[in-house]
Amino acid sequence: MKLIDLNRDGAIGANCTYLQIGELKVIIDSGLHPKKAGREATPDFSKIRGVHLDLIIITHCHLDHIGSLPVLMREHPEAPVVMTTSSAMLIERMLHNSANVMTRQKEEANIPEYPLFTHEEIDRLKKRFTGIPFGQAKRVQSGGNKDAITFILHPAGHVAGAAGVEIQHKRRKIFITGDVLFDNQRTLNGAKFPVDRFDTLIMETTRGNTERPPEKSRANEVVRLVDTINETIQRGGSCLIPVFALGRQQEVLSIIHDARKFRRLVDCPIYASGLGMDLADYLDEISRKTKHANFNRGIIKELKIKPAPRKLNPGEDPKQNALYIISSGMLVERTPSYVLASGLIGNANNTICFVGYCDPSTPGGEILASRSGDTYLFKAANVKAKIKARVEKFELSGHADREELLQYAVQCNPRSIVLTHGEPASRAWFMEQLTEALPKAKITDPVPLQEYQI
Repeated sequence: MKLIDLNRDGAIGANCTYLQIGELKVIIDSGLHPKKAGREATPDFSKIRGVHLDLIIITHCHLDHIGSLPVLMREHPEAPVVMTTSSAMLIERMLHNSANVMTRQKEEANIPEYPLFTHEEIDRLKKRFTGIPFGQAKRVQSGGNKDAITFILHPAGHVAGAAGVEIQHKRRKIFITGDVLFDNQRTLNGAKFPVDRFDTLIMETTRGNTERPPEKSRANEVVRLVDTINETIQRGGSCLIPVFALGRQQEVLSIIHDARKFRRLVDCPIYASGLGMDLADYLDEISRKTKHANFNRGIIKELKIKPAPRKLNPGEDPKQNALYIISSGMLVERTPSYVLASGLIGNANNTICFVGYCDPSTPGGEILASRSGDTYLFKAANVKAKIKARVEKFELSGHADREELLQYAVQCNPRSIVLTHGEPASRAWFMEQLTEALPKAKITDPVPLQEYQI
């Protein structure tokens, strides 16, 4: 098997992997780098220019996995695109939102290459999207000969529709984890992956540099989050929970709803808005039609959620003694959570609660690495503030703990392992641990754009 990581920078960003399995040419995901702009934010497709793609497989609908898909489809008009039934219900909405964001960024940040695709193009391309139920085997044959692969999509937890990909070619078995969470969430059951003697395992490594203390179980972290919100409100402050629009926002809303239902949450105004609230309708529909999610949008009405103020002034604390559940999860510049954080962070009564992965170089990651009393510059908001608010990190990530992934790899006992979707330190941890646990396996941490025979 030939493999090329088309993500220009490796790590976590514009996720895109090219596989040649026998005569079949397959792409897994086609993302957009959240910290870059223009063509530099896309994978480097030059390595597959002129290649006839037999298949594009999408593991899930986060933009670091689908954000450049229309660009790839434009360059490869012959390639069918497959994903789970749930992802097929989400993908158009996610891409249309991305087109809106890029159009706004073109004006605000003067990025001439944006938007990389239009709403009209998304509408034209959608006929090539095919949703496939979990567990259903599909055969794909190469256009020029009789060579073929069979693939099956398996539930990966993480977010609605997320899949691990099992590929069979003759006697060879390959498994791609995609982004995976084995724990059950309020809105979604955990991953159900096959445990088999795979020849090759291509696995994510997101949390390789994060050790979860034994006392920080998911259930304990939910309790701690609710307690932190209560303490913040009771001392007269406001609590900001930055969230990813797909997955995290609906999960946090479900946690808050359960807490209020059982009278464990103090009474306070709750503000939430943005794409995540729109996606609540989609999660509700997925829950009803596929049974692969557990979310009822009726909880939004029961919680009496108010839309976040449209006009948030940088550096200004609204002083609403409220709970805010808004994106982005990493406080990416110019997002509502970024602007609100610039106003909340200077008040010791307030709390910022991070509930998911934060890239170290994003504002969220930088604030988490800072200390109380440090000065932080919100560059895009032109606000410099002393960190007085309480800043907390809760282990409620949508990604599996490193020990769980390591255990899964050992159970599969593959001949070769390829590390993906992780910062260098995270990949280094897995490289060391896997080398010790599976001394006979060939472990590869691919250099971007370099071809490997696996």
